[in-house]
Amino acid sequence: MSDSGDEQLSARERGELDELRERVHALEGAGPPSAARHHPFRSLGSALLILLAALLALLSVVAVWANSVVQDTDRYVATVGPLASDPDVQKAVTNRVTAAVVAQVDVDALVKQLTDAASAKGVPPQTAKLLGNLQGPIENGLKQLVSTAVERVVTSSAFETVWVNANRRAHTALDKALTGQADGAVQLKDNQVVIDLGPIVADVKKQLVDAGFSPAAKIPVVHTDFVVFASKDLGKVRSYVRVLQILGGWLPVVALLVAAAGVYVAFNRRHALIGAALSVFVAMLVLGIGLTVARDAYLNHLPPGASQAAAGSVYDALVKFLRAGVRALAAVALFTAAGAFLAGPSRIAVVTRTGCTRSIGALRDVTRSAGLRLGAVGRFVHRFKRWIGVVILVVAAVVLFTWTYPTTAVVVWTAVITLAALAIREFLDYDDSTAPTGAGGAAAAAH
Repeated sequence: MSDSGDEQLSARERGELDELRERVHALEGAGPPSAARHHPFRSLGSALLILLAALLALLSVVAVWANSVVQDTDRYVATVGPLASDPDVQKAVTNRVTAAVVAQVDVDALVKQLTDAASAKGVPPQTAKLLGNLQGPIENGLKQLVSTAVERVVTSSAFETVWVNANRRAHTALDKALTGQADGAVQLKDNQVVIDLGPIVADVKKQLVDAGFSPAAKIPVVHTDFVVFASKDLGKVRSYVRVLQILGGWLPVVALLVAAAGVYVAFNRRHALIGAALSVFVAMLVLGIGLTVARDAYLNHLPPGASQAAAGSVYDALVKFLRAGVRALAAVALFTAAGAFLAGPSRIAVVTRTGCTRSIGALRDVTRSAGLRLGAVGRFVHRFKRWIGVVILVVAAVVLFTWTYPTTAVVVWTAVITLAALAIREFLDYDDSTAPTGAGGAAAAAH
């Protein structure tokens, strides 16, 4: 008989004993409650490091987003591409192009041409004079004609293709605009990032000529701008983006190292890990609220005549992936806090772990009674159970940290797969060399 007597226990009893040992070990490792009071500077240092890590996590999300918009062409196109089919943006583009085209048509000349033609046909002078009063209706009709042509162009699938291709070609210029070296199709004018809609005007001009409106042929090459972003403080924004662009590749690593240092120097590292995770979650909550407040502030400071609806759509498109990053990191923080809590000695954590262990153990017993033999696999998992768990968690962390742009769905699925892997580890944890002897043991040996 061994000194522990574990071979006399059933699988369920061994599970309960392991849980009790784990709880006692955790309580012993926590140390006396008064121990922390003797090292206040260590506790203060841990708290400051955790708070710094939360701040760096917030800046990291913004930095990664800034890098993705400025440096990743595909990411930028995925950001602004959907704007081509946004009704508010389409309406703003239609109004802008319509005004630009109508401004190039000499309505007075059209009225004079109509009056001269009527006089040449022998129309009485009084009637010809009445034709001269049609300037307003003619101008309104012209606007309607041009607007219809522009809307037809802007709402077509061809426009979406032109929009995406133009933004793809303009991405390099946007990079220069945000770094203060603007040129090309995307430019920095009066603290605004604008896109030239000249090609759309040319397409509308062609459609008007094809429709029989011959005066449109005299429309010269027109360059009109669509504002993507405008701010009186664009110079400051440009500087911040540049700084974050430089630090973007390092901030996530620095934030992780600072958080790890904060947890390491703490007396109760599990509590520190929970605190660090919750701090990051709060930081993401603050950033999410800040994005909403910034949207209202941005719309309230638009230049006169700008479409608030279109500007709101543009803002939402630009920060779409930033919001996704905020939600993803918040989910990681919550899962980390929950995992650290459930690993602790609290009654809820112990009951949860015990329930899961018993359920998996019962399933294993059922499959064993049906003829399943774990053999060497069960012995291996039983011997290296703790290290297998560490490997599972490390792999999950590496997947999330190296994923290019993790979303909330990626985080959730990673958590689900991690839990499934831990459940499989628990299921395979069976050492038949310590199985209870007697009738059950004899029956097992007979197989």
